[in-house]
Amino acid sequence: MINARVTVTLKNGVLDPQGKAIEGALGALGFDSIGHVRQGKVFDLQIDTADKTKAEADLKAMCEKLLANTVIENYTIALD
Repeated sequence: MINARVTVTLKNGVLDPQGKAIEGALGALGFDSIGHVRQGKVFDLQIDTADKTKAEADLKAMCEKLLANTVIENYTIALD
């Protein structure tokens, strides 16, 4: 079994209204040292195989088909 983490973030240049809202809320809570916030999402998955090459290929396909909108998002895959 392989543990994997997929991190999905917006591409540079894509507007991030949720990040801006978080940035504003942090400022309102007194965290004035925050200059810029970008939000993303993280997926932790367990892959039922011992073959890291196959697991990585499957994860890439999952990202391309469902987990990330590759028009506006980037993703990274980390395997344990």
